Amino acid sequence: MPRDYYEILGITRSASTDDLKKAFRNLARQYHPDVNKSPDAEEKFKEINEAYQVLSDPDKRAAYDRFGHAGVNMGSGPGAGFAGFGSFEDLFSDLFNAFAGGGAWSSGANARRGPRQGMDLRYDLHLTFEQAIFGDEIEIEINRREVCETCTGTGAAAGSSPKTCPECKGSGQVRQARQTFLGSIVNVTDCPRCQGRGQIIENPCPTCQGSGRERKRRKLTVSVPPGVDEGLQIRLSGEGEPGERGGPPGNLYVVITVEPHEIFQRDGHDIILDMSINMVQAALGDTISVPTVDGEEDVEIKAGTQPGMIMKMRGKGVPKLRRDGTTAGRGDQIIRLTVDIPTKLSDRQRELLRELGDSFGTEVKPKTGKGLFERVADFFNPD
Repeated sequence: MPRDYYEILGITRSASTDDLKKAFRNLARQYHPDVNKSPDAEEKFKEINEAYQVLSDPDKRAAYDRFGHAGVNMGSGPGAGFAGFGSFEDLFSDLFNAFAGGGAWSSGANARRGPRQGMDLRYDLHLTFEQAIFGDEIEIEINRREVCETCTGTGAAAGSSPKTCPECKGSGQVRQARQTFLGSIVNVTDCPRCQGRGQIIENPCPTCQGSGRERKRRKLTVSVPPGVDEGLQIRLSGEGEPGERGGPPGNLYVVITVEPHEIFQRDGHDIILDMSINMVQAALGDTISVPTVDGEEDVEIKAGTQPGMIMKMRGKGVPKLRRDGTTAGRGDQIIRLTVDIPTKLSDRQRELLRELGDSFGTEVKPKTGKGLFERVADFFNPD
């Protein structure tokens, strides 16, 4: 699954526009490829920029909050340009000022030490053709990690408690300083003994084995809006796994798959139906009953209908789903007509067809017609 945009920028879902800009500028300074020479700096910078481009646009942010990555059209794609902040000279100036004072420069582990959002989860939801067209309320069951009820998330057995890590003295970090011509640079990393928790557990909880988490099965209700299509993601905010160090829970992404229908096909907002009529109906016309997703409806076949003719039933297609989950009208049902030629005839039917054929004559003529250039020439040269 793609990483959550809020997680990438290190902000909560209720973050204001100013919080969003501040987080973006700080991360842009850290990972700009002209400053950060690590192999993955450019990819991280593109990821940060993509997240900002979506969340800084109110419409895209609303669509992302409801449908996740599938609800957002990124246009030119992830990392398109380095928009969203001032020139790199501004960023470099900020960096230079940080170094010029001779103070310590942190590697960013302080941000990792704080609250961390829980992992996102995925659930594949299979819908019938009709459920995808009209929407539905569907109950699902997921298996996820939750805070252990036995130890209430501490990871320690009853009667005991976590102890301060002797390696990092409870900070969860270890620091290594080195001197450079720019000043003292401090590399801050998570403590290898406590994995950044600041505490160690000597007597682990028997239920969760010290992790503070246990597996639980939960039932949830998914509201499927009308008009969803194959591959669409519906986000259930906060229904992922719990966060760490007081961070918010992750999200659950419900990924839609749609079962094929026996007679209908979908083309965007239109529904395609292939119908066969006999040659008498095609020649003389008729009124036939046509199936739609709303039920049977009568449709008039005009006399002289040719094989391959297209008929359109207005408003009998797929609801047009907006980004905010509402709908705006429906597409059409397209009927593609074919004419059945019988392969087996009774003696009487054969006799009637011969009589009909005799009335048309038996001479076969190639179809003629002047082309565009011939018709233009005739216009200018009527003689």
